[in-house]
Amino acid sequence: MSDAPLVAVLDYGSGNVHSAVKALAAAGADARLTADRGLIQDADGLLVPGVGAFRAVAEALRASRGDELIGRRLAGGRAVLGICVGMQVLFEQGVERGDATDGLGEWPGTVTELDAPVLPHMGWNTVSPDAGSRLFAGLEDERFYFVHSFAAQQWIMPPQTPFTEPVLTWATHGSPFLAAVENGPLSATQFHPEKSGSAGIRLLANWISTLRPQ
Repeated sequence: MSDAPLVAVLDYGSGNVHSAVKALAAAGADARLTADRGLIQDADGLLVPGVGAFRAVAEALRASRGDELIGRRLAGGRAVLGICVGMQVLFEQGVERGDATDGLGEWPGTVTELDAPVLPHMGWNTVSPDAGSRLFAGLEDERFYFVHSFAAQQWIMPPQTPFTEPVLTWATHGSPFLAAVENGPLSATQFHPEKSGSAGIRLLANWISTLRPQ
């Protein structure tokens, strides 16, 4: 594809990858499922999918050295987007059934079980983005599709001058939790854009639009 931004979808054994590739293509990207380190490093954007348990995703990322690829891209200011458990593992730690697992530590904080009468949180839900969100531009009143029982339920990163404050998006299922974070080159969503219909495609298109100078 000629002028479409190249987005690598990290192939490390996670599920939902083919639907993510299709959604990125529908949103205007040249999307490629790959484990090729050179392509991943050089791509305009990197999408990190993730389904299942925090521990399994974290271990699979480390086994494939995906954590190094993510860290190297971020150190160079190159865009990364995590989805679902691909968002959760960006935090310092996840706790499932009393079992703590180290995450990638890009953000401080612990992913824990939602305090809700019904789990998993499965289905469509509204979100509340902070002002200035680029991901949710034009999508402030849309709903997105969630499938999860765990989430980051607080944001504890202190302000880091002179850097721009992260843009946080919240949702509620029993208790408030982070539905998305936009933090410089690193963005993530707890919901599945690739399962969120036209709103999800538009959100991915918003992200893709940030990958190359206009």
